[in-house]
Amino acid sequence: MAKIRVGRVGEQIKKELSQLIQSELKDPRIGFLTVTGVDVTNDLSQAKIYLSVLGDEEQKANSLKALEKANGFLRSELGKRIRLRHIPELIFKFDESIAYGSHIEKLLGEISKNDTN
Repeated sequence: MAKIRVGRVGEQIKKELSQLIQSELKDPRIGFLTVTGVDVTNDLSQAKIYLSVLGDEEQKANSLKALEKANGFLRSELGKRIRLRHIPELIFKFDESIAYGSHIEKLLGEISKNDTN
C-alpha cells in the first residue's frame, strides 16, 4: 500500500514541478527543460528529480545551478500545492536515457547499413 502512495506523490511532484518551472521561474539560465521522472524514497524524505535539458553541457550546467538556487522556492511552492506534512528534499539529476537511446539507435542504424552492403 505504501508503494502506491509513494508513486502517487512522485507523479504529483513531477506534475507540479513541471508547471512551476515553466510558469513561475524567471531565471534566464534555465533553458528548455523537461522533468522526465521523479523517484521518491519510501519515507518521503527525498525526491530525485530527473531532468532532460536541450542544449550543450554549458546550458545543462547553468540550468542545474539555477534550479539548485531556486530549490527553497520550489519546495515552498510545492508545499502550498501538495498537502503533505513534510515536503521532500529535492535532488536534481540529469536523465541520460534519451541521449543513450539515440546513441543506441544510431549504432543500430550503422549496423543495418553495413549488413546491406
